[in-house]
Amino acid sequence: MAEEDLLAEQSRKLNVIIALLIRILMKDEEFTPKKKKGTGELAVYLKRHGLEYRDIAAILDSPVGSVRELVTRASRKKKR
Repeated sequence: MAEEDLLAEQSRKLNVIIALLIRILMKDEEFTPKKKKGTGELAVYLKRHGLEYRDIAAILDSPVGSVRELVTRASRKKKR
């Protein structure tokens, strides 16, 4: 197996772990005190912490274009 393939496989596995941890956080009242965070808020959170759109899409099981749009809308809303 080529080194690039190995890195891609490790990245996919880490994305699964991150997705599972997010699901656990969603049940934590300290993380979501008043209302449940939606996919948009999670996408913005992950983007703010340096993840690329394709990785966020894999973690949230959403299309890359949708993730990009959610992050863009949230940043526009915040500027207002």
